[in-house]
Amino acid sequence: MIEIIPAIDIIDGKCVRLTKGNYGQMKVYNEDPVAQAREFEREGFRRLHIVDLDGAKSKHIINQAVLKRITDATGLTVDFGGGIKSDDDIREAFAAGASMVTIGSVAVTKPELFFEWLKRYGADKLILGADVRDGKISINGWKDDSSVGLSEFLRKYVDAGVKNVLCTDISKDGTMQGPALELYKQIMAEYPDLNLIASGGVSSNYDLQQLDANGIPSVVTGKAWYEGKVSADVCRKLMGRNNSRGLAKRIVPCLDVRNGETVKGTNFVNLRKAGDPVELGKAYSDSGADELVFLDITASFEGRKTFTDMVTRVAKEINIPFTVGGGINELEDVKKLLDAGADKVSVNSAALRRPQLINEIAANYGSQVCVCAIDARHDADGWYCYVKGGRERVEVRLFDWAREVADRGAGEILFTSMDNDGVKQGFANEALARIADEVSIPVIASGGAGNMEHFRDAFVKGKADAALAASVFHFGEIKIPELKKYLRSEGINVRI
Repeated sequence: MIEIIPAIDIIDGKCVRLTKGNYGQMKVYNEDPVAQAREFEREGFRRLHIVDLDGAKSKHIINQAVLKRITDATGLTVDFGGGIKSDDDIREAFAAGASMVTIGSVAVTKPELFFEWLKRYGADKLILGADVRDGKISINGWKDDSSVGLSEFLRKYVDAGVKNVLCTDISKDGTMQGPALELYKQIMAEYPDLNLIASGGVSSNYDLQQLDANGIPSVVTGKAWYEGKVSADVCRKLMGRNNSRGLAKRIVPCLDVRNGETVKGTNFVNLRKAGDPVELGKAYSDSGADELVFLDITASFEGRKTFTDMVTRVAKEINIPFTVGGGINELEDVKKLLDAGADKVSVNSAALRRPQLINEIAANYGSQVCVCAIDARHDADGWYCYVKGGRERVEVRLFDWAREVADRGAGEILFTSMDNDGVKQGFANEALARIADEVSIPVIASGGAGNMEHFRDAFVKGKADAALAASVFHFGEIKIPELKKYLRSEGINVRI
């Protein structure tokens, strides 16, 4: 279970990112680091990595006031680095609320001072900063290279009792070209008990999953977060916060749209009208739904224009996230729907025909935008995927495909059991639980909701992160406020 630590780098009191440590390649992501820290806390993170880049450049702490404002305003555990070169600097950092401090340059230039701090404050309060360029340790905000090799550096301090090491491959930092996985694997092979914090190059949910799969204990993510390349849901799930006391479960009404009207059927057929999708969407938003899904089930050329116009109207009326899907075959389709106001897109048949589409969406718009819908049926020879609105089986097994879409960078899986769809006998909880166990991204249960207990079972037995339903909501059989009160009474964390 990996710990994911968001980063705030500070220059002139602003939240910024550099590329490869180059102060000339700076981008401001938030004028208010305190507001950014609060956002991280709201998203479920418990720890924050702050770098005082002004301090690193000036060789003494500069932004202790910003640190103090962040620690006063949040309950985050903060580790702080940059410019800590003296006793006064380290005392100021701790006085401003830092729980840990990261020490890099001093460990190279004044090792005796570092050892004194290690003895005085203890190994749990210090993080050894190992910033690496071409195999050598860099210092002073990466402006200067030392002659000290990484292996020699680590051996010296780990043997002295250091427990925490933040290792940044400078050639990767800010590039979003993937982390230095082989480097981190080598370090862990030599020091298996070390709390290694990987830093630099993270570009996607897949990178986080790979670090986790290879036993890297912790990772700092900066630019990838700000650019929307990693999702909060995936971070929380990788960190093990996906339980009834942690990440809130989501209730998601689904609106199947045909020619501008909401329809609903049974086992993907026998459709009947259920109302205007914009009006329904607004009503669900007002009643406490967490998200909405709109699916264009005809997706003809003319239907697509009607659907896109509807997406624009929905975006003006509701204040919760919504996903749209149906007929999405290429990046241009994604762009049109996002430009119309959608928060996410759902792909299904096109992704099975050309799996690289998932990679392209994640790379261009971030994993959080890409929801991979999987329609599957439990046939005599096992679970298989279906396309074309459930009319055509493809020789792709459900669980193999679920793992592949997660590996390709999808942000969520929307799993519909075709056997259960519309019959109101409960979700396919055994299959749901297996998918949830085998992938590290959120899973949305779909198909089978008939009563409130079915939602409870999807979360408890099926281990789903969200539960989607249509007809029980459309025709008033279950009211969302009542459903959420019931789930709360069953010990399931939902937003009221």
